[in-house]
Amino acid sequence: MSRRIVIVGYGMAGSRLATELHARPGDRTITVLGAEPHRAYNRIMLSTLLAGKVGEADVELTELAGQGVDVRAGVTVTAIDRATRTVRTDTGETIGYDHLVLATGSRAVVPPLSGLDVHRLPDRVVPFRTLDDCRRILAAARDARSVLVLGGGLLGLEAARGLAARGLDVRVVHPVGHLMERQLDPAAGAVLADTLARLGVGTRLGTSATGVAAGSDGVRLDLADGGVLDADLLVLACGVRPDTALAGAAGLTVERGVVVDDRLRTSDPHVSAIGDCAQYDGLVSGLVAPAWAQARVVARQLTGDGHDRYRPQPGVTRLKAAGIDLAAMGDLPAPGTVPDVEELTFTDPARGTYARLSISGERLTGAILLGDNPSVGTVIQLFDRGGPVPADRRSLLLGRALGGATAGPEAASPALMPDAATVCRCNAVSKADLVDCWRKGARSMPEVVAATRAGTGCSSCRDAVAGIVEWLSEVDPVEVTR
Repeated sequence: MSRRIVIVGYGMAGSRLATELHARPGDRTITVLGAEPHRAYNRIMLSTLLAGKVGEADVELTELAGQGVDVRAGVTVTAIDRATRTVRTDTGETIGYDHLVLATGSRAVVPPLSGLDVHRLPDRVVPFRTLDDCRRILAAARDARSVLVLGGGLLGLEAARGLAARGLDVRVVHPVGHLMERQLDPAAGAVLADTLARLGVGTRLGTSATGVAAGSDGVRLDLADGGVLDADLLVLACGVRPDTALAGAAGLTVERGVVVDDRLRTSDPHVSAIGDCAQYDGLVSGLVAPAWAQARVVARQLTGDGHDRYRPQPGVTRLKAAGIDLAAMGDLPAPGTVPDVEELTFTDPARGTYARLSISGERLTGAILLGDNPSVGTVIQLFDRGGPVPADRRSLLLGRALGGATAGPEAASPALMPDAATVCRCNAVSKADLVDCWRKGARSMPEVVAATRAGTGCSSCRDAVAGIVEWLSEVDPVEVTR
């Protein structure tokens, strides 16, 4: 008998799981129910869409699940009946399952500000989370000259940079004294604010918003310090919250997210959860790489590989907008607070450059690299693999070793890059995977990307992938040194 698998959510996690299941042998039916009325799309690319660098067709995920998979966009699941193993939809349909996977993602947080009805936002007040949000922002921006972005985290800065690229006057309002406080220290936040200012994005830091007044002619934002800011448009980027309502109503264990084990199973063994809504080992990741790794594990679990387990990898945050290159990773305790930790920093505000490394036991435990630094790839590899750091720390901190040589063998030539080096973190694609793909017949960048998915997530690795493809095209694949 064919096994019935129902996936709730057709975002980046749900669509990847459907594709993984479809590609594996076995007799099963797969039904995907997505509340948004669109094909699956790359949410990470929405800021690029805001900037006008790509169109909507470019953010669609090309890996449509394919024949034999029933994808229903614009269908909301309203309830789960675990006793009968069925889900009910807003269309009145009841759908049975043998295994249910929740990939419900997260929702934008709308702050409870005076004058703002969180259930019915004015046209000129828009959260930034979905494709529909992006459409609303772009529609409002057509006749706008100024924009306020509430929230100075990763999402808010991506939105701000995208809108500034359209020529709008953009200001970011953030309640903390420096930007991206979850990833950056105050010194890095200050350099980032200066860089943004040169790119046309102003900042108002260390004060909270208290109220909003929106009309047909614009928006007024009241601040806790008594200040008032006016603009034509207000974009809300105040964080996200895992969408656990459906799971909670069904009686599944929910904390911050839907609690899962290392097989991604919830408190009901017939229900799994992946992506932004899932909480493993007390953490909700909110990043694409863990979501896609979780999709692979669940696909293998449901198709006979019951030994596979989810093992989260250390996260690296990348902000790679036009004019900004930022990588932050690991733990960075306040200097002097942890014994036997070596701390190195370098700051050049005029060039928008900041670097900080935290080293313990000759291993890199945390780093911030902001600005043009050719060692960023090497630093990420050292962090990922736990390799020993070089004796000359300046090769990582400044991007150049003694004598002026560029740090990191991969910066000189892909031929010297270790076989196990991860090139695409989102899809866990190594240099060896790219070489194997080339040897199996891929002979162009599009073919390599299609075969490995490298570069289809945050896209920050596209240049590295292109460099390896170019190198492979210049050498005989049989003679490639691995």
